[in-house]
Amino acid sequence: MPPAAACTDSPAADLPLTPAASLAPLPTLAPLASTPVLIDLVYSRLRDAIADLTLPPGERIRQAELAESLGVSRQPVSHALQLLKRDGLVCDSGRQGLEVAAIDADHLRQLYQVRTALDGLAARLAAERMAQAALPQPELRRLQDAVAAGMALTSQAPVAHQVRVEVAFHTALHDASGNPLIAQTVAPQWPHIMRAMAATLDAMPRREVVWHEHGEIVARIVAGDANGAEAAAREHTEADGGNARREWLARLAESH
Repeated sequence: MPPAAACTDSPAADLPLTPAASLAPLPTLAPLASTPVLIDLVYSRLRDAIADLTLPPGERIRQAELAESLGVSRQPVSHALQLLKRDGLVCDSGRQGLEVAAIDADHLRQLYQVRTALDGLAARLAAERMAQAALPQPELRRLQDAVAAGMALTSQAPVAHQVRVEVAFHTALHDASGNPLIAQTVAPQWPHIMRAMAATLDAMPRREVVWHEHGEIVARIVAGDANGAEAAAREHTEADGGNARREWLARLAESH
């Protein structure tokens, strides 16, 4: 049996394909399975829909409808839902069913306890960087721009947009700390926090008060006042969490 032909640098290897060769049909290829990228995209879309209450607590999950809405097969939706179940954003409901998880008041309290500590630490570290002339100007401008965006919000702004602006401020604060572990620690919890914000935003203190407090945090950072920045951040986040939890408990009581 003659040896198999090998690739070569000979002139013959550089000859163009004949028309017959260029028109030959491709071999049949197996269809692509759900790729990690597609699963990640579906997961992100569903996570965001849960976070902004497009899919509210208690909503029954219908995989076929979700797949049709997203223009994908049921397989990536199924994989994404398992990831959301791991995150505590969906839970079992009846026989082989899933629903969007309820907002748990105790879990909310625990989330804000952690956020209070981390926001306070982030503000302290950012002020210390400022005092040492080590806080990059783009990071400071990002904080200031976030406050300006919040102050510009009106009552007509969609709730989902208001929540995103709030998150943008706090993520800018975490990044200004210079400690990437703060943002990495909080990141998986943002969907839980965001949907609590969205659910209770209409009963929270007036936007002007909230964003004045944000502005005070930034002013303390700009002054290089580490103690003051930490205290302002802790007081704001602690009050924010207390308001959200009280309002959610009140709504649960009304629903029963």
